[in-house]
Amino acid sequence: MSLADAPAGLASAADASLRWHPGGPFDLMQTIGTLLRGHGDPSIRTAPDGIWFAFTTPHGPATLRLATAGTRADPAVDAQAWGPGAGDAVDSVPRMLGNEDDWSGFDEPAFHATLPRMVVEARRRNLAIRLPATGRMIDSLVPTILEQKVTVIEARRGYRYLMYRFGTAAPGAGTVAPANLLVQPTAAQWLDIPSWEWHKAGVGPQRSGTVMRALRSAVALERLAALPAAEAAAKLQTLPGIGVWTAAEVVQRTHGCPDSISVGDYHLAAYVGAALTGRRTDDAGMLRLLAPWAGHRQRVVRMLGLSGFRKPTFGPRMTIQDHRGH
Repeated sequence: MSLADAPAGLASAADASLRWHPGGPFDLMQTIGTLLRGHGDPSIRTAPDGIWFAFTTPHGPATLRLATAGTRADPAVDAQAWGPGAGDAVDSVPRMLGNEDDWSGFDEPAFHATLPRMVVEARRRNLAIRLPATGRMIDSLVPTILEQKVTVIEARRGYRYLMYRFGTAAPGAGTVAPANLLVQPTAAQWLDIPSWEWHKAGVGPQRSGTVMRALRSAVALERLAALPAAEAAAKLQTLPGIGVWTAAEVVQRTHGCPDSISVGDYHLAAYVGAALTGRRTDDAGMLRLLAPWAGHRQRVVRMLGLSGFRKPTFGPRMTIQDHRGH
């Protein structure tokens, strides 16, 4: 998608714009896909004219449109933004799209020689992926907390309910941007949500309480974006109700962390064990299996997911809760 593909006047009407060149193979949707909380995420919309984001910046709300541009030899991404935070939004684009994500160590022949063949083959087919880094701690933390100890379906249903009740229309929504694009509540707005609305959203008091406690330190939370991923994750875990799983899921998105592993995930350890050994394993076993690739463990997991491997079904399918750790 290029600027020429956008609706007439869209690019010229933007409050801020940028054309970013990744300097190598790049796949926009594959890179930012991990940021979506399902296809119904109200803060991210895919449309024929690009991918639309809405979020709060230090200068206020912003709507951001991203679309692929350039050529196969020189790919690019066009970004346009609207609203009080348009300048901040455009400034965040390179890092958000993985500009600081360096795969050179992973791609060294000596390192590849240590990797399973399926990982090497997956990387060969997926040179255009980057690990995104949004830097937006609260936007990542709240929906991650909502995913604690419940199925993804339940968590995303609750997130959508709260977004539609307490989110705000994105700048330009219904004119330049999709009409149903919403900005996530600010920390103060999350804190004002009454208990009965959390209940209507299917969010129990343990998870809503964790959100409330965390967001009382909202300013300190946002400062974690400037820290190295491991330090940010450790500081997150000092907050009651936030453990290794939640911290890992957050810094994977906010910092583009190439090493963080979602220990406590209901499915991940069994999947990694089956992919690497043909047998299920637990979290401790998964960490032992991934230990040789410390520093790149998240890259290995992403490549396993892109390899096409499917874990065999063991026993009856769970239908109640996903008892992942915090």
